[in-house]
Amino acid sequence: MRMFTILLIEDDETLFSEIKTRLSQWSYDVYGVKDFDRVLQEYTDLKPDLVIIDIQLPKFDGFHWCRMIRSHSNVPIIFLSSRDHPTDMVMSMQLGADDFVQKPFYFDVLIAKIQAILRRVYNYNNEQIQLKTWCGAAVDFEKNTVSNEHGTIELSKNEMFILKRLIEQKNKIVSREQLIKSLWEDERFISDNTLTVNVNRLRKRLDELRLGSCIETKVGQGYIAREEADPR
Repeated sequence: MRMFTILLIEDDETLFSEIKTRLSQWSYDVYGVKDFDRVLQEYTDLKPDLVIIDIQLPKFDGFHWCRMIRSHSNVPIIFLSSRDHPTDMVMSMQLGADDFVQKPFYFDVLIAKIQAILRRVYNYNNEQIQLKTWCGAAVDFEKNTVSNEHGTIELSKNEMFILKRLIEQKNKIVSREQLIKSLWEDERFISDNTLTVNVNRLRKRLDELRLGSCIETKVGQGYIAREEADPR
């Protein structure tokens, strides 16, 4: 079995040690940050499979470092926060985070989320169909890219996962409930607004290739991946 590497960006030494100990019991290789002024450099040096970031950190907050990491990589990211503001979750998803865990939390929940994300992200290479044509564009599920005559965009893991599920049932309505269950595996931990944020980000990226209209919202029902973009 592959040993996954996790970078835990947490300045509370007691909590860091507790999380590291528990994750190590599940055979995860956990590293912390030595210098909170050089988080991006330490991330680049380690090249982890997953990042867990606390929002409240010395110097710069977790949102800042998420932006920095996202400018270089689509590595899966989980936010931790002791704050209960809904805007924190929305901000996390808008920045490209894969999940959000509020403190205090049950370790079983955190581990389940980590396992689900790693399974979702790193099982792409095991799928038989890696390349598909949709709306005149080449969709590469392994490289997380969409290309047409207008260029190439690279999607986040969540964006590509949503697009893939919609394309698999193109021209059919995929309900919001189906997407939530498929994407996060347990809808109890995810708000309806989180899905909206992710779909809006996906559509905005596809607009760069003039494909945004290929994803249609059916109010009160879900979403449809059309085979052809609306010419209007």
